[in-house]
Amino acid sequence: MADVTCTTLDGGRTTVSGTRIDAFDERLDGPVLRDGDAGYDEARTLWNAMIDRRPALIARCADANSVAEAVRFAREHDLLLAVRGGGHNIAGKAVCDGGLMIDLSGMKDIRVDPESRTARVEPGVLLQELDAATQEHGLATPVGYNSTTGIAGLTLGGGFGWLSRKYGLTIDNLLGADVVTADGERVRASADENPELFWGLRGGGGNFGVVTAFDFRLHPVGPDVLSGVIVYPHDQARDVLRNLRDFNAGAPDELTTWAVLRKAPPLPFLDEDVHGTDVLVVATCHAGDMAGGEKLLAPLRAFGDPHADAIGPHPYAGFQQAFDGLNPHGSRNYWKSLNFEGLTDEVIDLAVDAASALPSPMTEIPLAQLGGAISRVPEDSTAYPHRDAAWLMNSHTQWKDPADDEACLAWTRAMYDAMRPHAMQGCYVNFISEGEGHEREGYEANWDRLVALKRKVDPQNVFRVNQNVAPA
Repeated sequence: MADVTCTTLDGGRTTVSGTRIDAFDERLDGPVLRDGDAGYDEARTLWNAMIDRRPALIARCADANSVAEAVRFAREHDLLLAVRGGGHNIAGKAVCDGGLMIDLSGMKDIRVDPESRTARVEPGVLLQELDAATQEHGLATPVGYNSTTGIAGLTLGGGFGWLSRKYGLTIDNLLGADVVTADGERVRASADENPELFWGLRGGGGNFGVVTAFDFRLHPVGPDVLSGVIVYPHDQARDVLRNLRDFNAGAPDELTTWAVLRKAPPLPFLDEDVHGTDVLVVATCHAGDMAGGEKLLAPLRAFGDPHADAIGPHPYAGFQQAFDGLNPHGSRNYWKSLNFEGLTDEVIDLAVDAASALPSPMTEIPLAQLGGAISRVPEDSTAYPHRDAAWLMNSHTQWKDPADDEACLAWTRAMYDAMRPHAMQGCYVNFISEGEGHEREGYEANWDRLVALKRKVDPQNVFRVNQNVAPA
């Protein structure tokens, strides 16, 4: 292999000899790719089409030893380093320009132990793959609501979804992790081994190492759950949201109910004349017995005059994939999120007004219900700090044409600025778009402890292509 010019950690340039790259390739269980090689563009291409970066080298690792070799190679040559799991991160932190990208997407082993109700999961696994493996045994762990997301990035940022009010965040179900540290060493992190590192992995993003295996606690779920959506005309949105807010105030942990303001997608149970119109979608999932769920949801379903009510028994794994089509790979995405103690009338009015002028047909404003088991974990028990948030709002702006970039970004920022005075401090680290500079808001009261941990385990900031906690 010929010599390659690469970007260094401090943004400079260095040349790595072809001889050294060849030797690195031989030590790796998996190929080392460079621009022009088969598979290079596939490996560097991410879910968010706004991200277009070209690493000098891509190490497609197949096992933990290869990951350790790749980290040591990056350290030896002072290379800028990025780590890809599922490639779904909104900010595109899985790839860097000119540096070395460690690609974990081929590491997909899942081992479920139904007796202990645990799963050991490699970092290239997608949520749909994990759900399929655990549901074979009637088990699941709380993960996100888009099943094409990678388990690694989701977990390291916190992770919430339909089961989180009952069973907590994804990180609340993490029992331990195998980690490659900044010096290329393989260590174990759990409550008993390297407990401070384990604390930082649970919400601190990719700042402290490369996780090569996650161990999760599983829970009995499904195979069917009472779930689905109610779709309302936009002109009922204010009344429905206020009713939903009041209904959710007394909801048990088994029930999670979200609201989404958007254009109506071409769902088969909607009349064609509804497609493309402004709607409010109320999505629900009851992780309990069917009869109890039907009784619980009856008053919510009786409210208003919806276009359609599609709530019923659905396979849990299927419901986990129900919204994937609304978040396709290759769209342009820009997000800004906020946490709320509650949905005041002012917040509801601002959201409904913003949804009257969506900048693209694909854009949506989800209002995600939190609380329940999430809120009963102390703020300082994990690096993820936002335990007191009852709702999360995400301006999920999505479009196809680069010519629409300016209008879509302006709409998102204007909505965020209008909402900010009504929100809590902080934001969800997994929802921070590229260049936003909200890292400290993502970690809030745990910031100083995270900085101290970073100084200890990564003083050179080798793992900096993330929502970064700098060691100084």
